[in-house]
Amino acid sequence: MTQWTYLTDMDGVLVHEEHLVPGADEFLAELRAHDTPFLVLTNNSIYTPRDLHARLLRTGLDVPEERIWTSALATAKFLDSQRPNGSAFVIGEAGLTTALHEAGYVLTDSEPDYVVLGETRTYSFTAITKAIRLIEAGAKFIATNPDATGPSLEGILPATGSIAALIERATGRSPYYVGKPNPLMMRSALRSLGAHSESTLMIGDRMDTDVHSGIEAGLQTILVLTGISTKETAERYPYRPTMVIDSIADLVGRTQDPFSGGLV
Repeated sequence: MTQWTYLTDMDGVLVHEEHLVPGADEFLAELRAHDTPFLVLTNNSIYTPRDLHARLLRTGLDVPEERIWTSALATAKFLDSQRPNGSAFVIGEAGLTTALHEAGYVLTDSEPDYVVLGETRTYSFTAITKAIRLIEAGAKFIATNPDATGPSLEGILPATGSIAALIERATGRSPYYVGKPNPLMMRSALRSLGAHSESTLMIGDRMDTDVHSGIEAGLQTILVLTGISTKETAERYPYRPTMVIDSIADLVGRTQDPFSGGLV
């Protein structure tokens, strides 16, 4: 029997609007009971793993910091591999600035190697203007993820992808997106676990990011229907997940052999 490694998205899979998805706690408990390697992934670059650990704990999920992989961490890892000890002008929150600091980066608005765009609760027109001018002056343009909008209690909010489009329109320079659906995020997560793509599966609620990046990274993929994508919208894509299930709860009792009969 294959010893599986699990990568799972967070919002829409384990939690939904700050509430536990029923069965998510049992799913993670089963992975721990079998010493199954896993990482919880998120394209959100606002929070540090410590912040996300606390957020998940409030919902009833105890996920250690080292089991959380964000687009901010993946971005810092990527930049460290490209230009060690470089410099960056950053638009983002603590999740991104902390990850870059820990990678040895200097954060500056004076001739930086990169402009790095992430998510923030309050995008500053002054900061966006500065980013545009720095890119015009030669800084390379990096964005943590292409998500155009994000959720809030009041409705959708503009997210990294929307602000990146504004900067791209002003500069004529396209950003390099590190987060999903770039398979780079999957591969950096695999390396952090010492896992192999052939025995790893990705669980997500979005066809356009989770399933897309999983397939491109050579992983088995499972779509859950507790988030964004539905059975109907999934049919619109030219690729398919390995399996579609109603909820993460459907994997409880079968994490060691998730593709054995009974599920489609």
